[in-house]
Amino acid sequence: MPKQLPLRTIVADDHRLFRQGLISLMNARPDLVTVIGEAEHGAEAVEMCERLNPDLVMMDILMPQMDGLQAAKRILEINPNTAIIMLTASTSDEHLGNAIDIGVSGYLQKNLDSNELFDLVLGITDDKVAITHATASQIMKNVGFGRRRQSPPVEQLTSRELEVLRLAATGISNPQIAVHLQISVNTVKAHIKSILDKLNLENRTQLAAYATRKGLTTQEGNN
Repeated sequence: MPKQLPLRTIVADDHRLFRQGLISLMNARPDLVTVIGEAEHGAEAVEMCERLNPDLVMMDILMPQMDGLQAAKRILEINPNTAIIMLTASTSDEHLGNAIDIGVSGYLQKNLDSNELFDLVLGITDDKVAITHATASQIMKNVGFGRRRQSPPVEQLTSRELEVLRLAATGISNPQIAVHLQISVNTVKAHIKSILDKLNLENRTQLAAYATRKGLTTQEGNN
């Protein structure tokens, strides 16, 4: 669901210096985010989300009491509309694959440039997935997305669903897809749901990974 700016944001990281530095960085963009809370571990982040119902949670993976992946799963059970971006130093294929399965809105490395971070955070307001090209390549080459979940072949899709899949996989929003194809946003949403059902996928992160693995994003870039 598209979100309004500024995004009401919770930052969760057990390293106080990094957490406070990230909050200071985000406070420099009041047009984009408003930090409404900070948590030292996953359990605290879950409790805070229950109380504050944030738009966005920026969360580390390796934290005490409850790790970021466990916390993300619980938060999305409480409110599926909360966007969760894992901001981590972990390059583990297992962590990345588990985050995809949970359905987080993004997976970013802590060494990310601040301008790119802000651009990717802005993208989630239009239901885009916050991943870098390097992470997309990792999904395709190392995570073994196709082996994690056996998806039916793309031939299951109609020609219109295939168009929607290619566009969605490039990261553009549902309204942008609607304008491109001259259909309504509700029709786009219906196509996305049908695609996810037919391909045995659960969310747009998995959809983007599937399309990348199948090479379905290149044709759109040439149009």
